[in-house]
Amino acid sequence: MQSPWRKIGSTESGKVYEQRIELVDDEGEVQRYRRIKVCLKQATRDGETERLLLTNLPKSAADAKLVADMYRKRWRIETMFQELEAHLHSEINTLGYPKAALFGFCVALVAYNALAVVKAALRTIHGEETIANDLSGYYLAGNIARTYDGMTVAIPEQEWTVFRTMSLAEFAQMYLQLASNVNLAKFKKSRRGPKKPPPKRNRYSNHPQVSTAKLLKGKTPRE
Repeated sequence: MQSPWRKIGSTESGKVYEQRIELVDDEGEVQRYRRIKVCLKQATRDGETERLLLTNLPKSAADAKLVADMYRKRWRIETMFQELEAHLHSEINTLGYPKAALFGFCVALVAYNALAVVKAALRTIHGEETIANDLSGYYLAGNIARTYDGMTVAIPEQEWTVFRTMSLAEFAQMYLQLASNVNLAKFKKSRRGPKKPPPKRNRYSNHPQVSTAKLLKGKTPRE
């Protein structure tokens, strides 16, 4: 059962709607949830114009707009961890010792903060929308990693001392000047094609999928 959509208000992402729904679990008990829909002001890079969220939080704990904002912030955090893992290699399988793995992760966090400063300078010069939609963090991190070793060999150590004596304002101005010389075409994202619909299930189509919980309870697929 579900109630009609009810408009709640607007957030930075778009208009927020809410409806109450009831679902029946495997034990036959009715579970009540709130489904929240955010009609996005701007479509995602995959062309999606809506976000649907399901929550069992009571309205007294978080209204629909707060849930939508919390999800948006959570998505930013997940994006950060994805970049840490994919671009900065924060999860190294060969680090079998917990302290070594934690150290490697912390180094990746420091690298992420340094990379965030570079992106902030690029956003200031080239525009926030351009950097968000077109800049590839993977290509940017890879270019820095490949160039670093050569720079340590080609540039004498005393040439780096100037950065230690810079004020914060001078350092920021230097970053902006360097950002204005960056050729963004070298770091352009590779666009993914449209998502393909999942293939139809031909094999075992007469046998429904059974949850692990049911198997552990000794139930058959038709129970």
